Amino acid sequence: MKGQENIEELMQRVTHNTLEDPDYPLLGLIQLAGLDLDQIINPGQTETLMAKLEDAGNSLTQKVLPYWSQNPHLRMSFDIRSAQPEDPEEMRSGMNIWGRVQNTKDMVSTALGTRSRGFVWFFSFLAWYQKLREENDNLILLLDEPGLFLHAKAQGDLLRYFEEELIPHHQLIYTTHSPFMVDPTRFDRIRIVQNLSSAPNPDNLPDELQGTKVITEVLDAIPDSLFPLQGALGYEISQTLFIGPNSLVVEGVSDLLYIQTISTLLQAQGKDGLSSDWTITPVGGSDKVSTFVSLIGAQTDLNIAVLIDYQKKNQQKIENLYKTKLLKQNQVLTYADFLNGKEADIEDMFNPSFYLKLVNREFGVSVKIGDLPKDPPRIIRRIEDYFENNPLPKGVKFNHYRPAYYLSKNIQSLENDLTDPQLDRFQEAFDALNKLLVN
Repeated sequence: MKGQENIEELMQRVTHNTLEDPDYPLLGLIQLAGLDLDQIINPGQTETLMAKLEDAGNSLTQKVLPYWSQNPHLRMSFDIRSAQPEDPEEMRSGMNIWGRVQNTKDMVSTALGTRSRGFVWFFSFLAWYQKLREENDNLILLLDEPGLFLHAKAQGDLLRYFEEELIPHHQLIYTTHSPFMVDPTRFDRIRIVQNLSSAPNPDNLPDELQGTKVITEVLDAIPDSLFPLQGALGYEISQTLFIGPNSLVVEGVSDLLYIQTISTLLQAQGKDGLSSDWTITPVGGSDKVSTFVSLIGAQTDLNIAVLIDYQKKNQQKIENLYKTKLLKQNQVLTYADFLNGKEADIEDMFNPSFYLKLVNREFGVSVKIGDLPKDPPRIIRRIEDYFENNPLPKGVKFNHYRPAYYLSKNIQSLENDLTDPQLDRFQEAFDALNKLLVN
């Protein structure tokens, strides 16, 4: 769709049934807006024409733009003007119709045809389908790679349009390589198309497997054919399993185990643990926290807080989380906040002797507090430095996860060793986080 046309020329092509490809979506757009070409070329009076054009713009905005969620400040409009000498060559006589897109936030408008390729395709398709639907009841729509030039979010809008506007009325079959054009809630609709002739050793294929095949069994598909489905499923899992309306970002799985274990213990004692409204999201290290927060923070309906280790060398990274306005300052918590501002990991929320007991029992050693170097202050670093000079038996490497797992499996036998000061530190952290919850 070019988004602009000479009205007289367009009407002649309609009369003589000689429409060009760009005419179909433009006519659909005009029809969707409730305009009549005869009426707008002979309106009788200017006020009538202005009212019709304004009504058309409002109607089009209400019908189409709900399916373009990337920018809520857009609205559609039409303009009818006499041809000018320097207009496009085919529009230099008579009356021209111009489609425009207004941005109400920036107070500017641009010609519909000059928008991005994806935007023009999207509205061309919606307008084309509207015209097709008005003229035909019995339709099967076959679409090849729809939404190819659309942003991932706009592809989601297109899927929603398919679901709400097309599928209730017509059969729809489309091909895609994009995981964002796969509805992960309706895998039953999907058919996998593959050609094993392009796979390794195609000469050994039996005759029945030669050529392009459409299959329904996932187990029969080669990895390349499954990639869009894996991408769609992975994206869906990331949005539902690890992310919730209230997401608490922590560094690793050991943090998650400690927090869940101590929270459950506090609740069993009749105290407040961490609210179940928090979805705890381990991101795999402190260096990934800001990236992860940036990615999920783009979803404006999420409430995000972080609870992370604190080292002086990472102070700038931590401050950047709120200085760059990724988060509010009170949503960036470190374990040092509950340990008098010292450098601290989650393991420092426990007494050193208790954490060392977890290490000894899990790794089958008998290290004493006096055996550990006195610096640095963090217990994890002291233990790591010790094992660097006194390796664990059989080449086993010390890691953060195993003591956390040991505590989670043996909390009942260790409960009496968790003194009030240790539990109070966790309680203080959970209380601070629970105050950040939003409904």
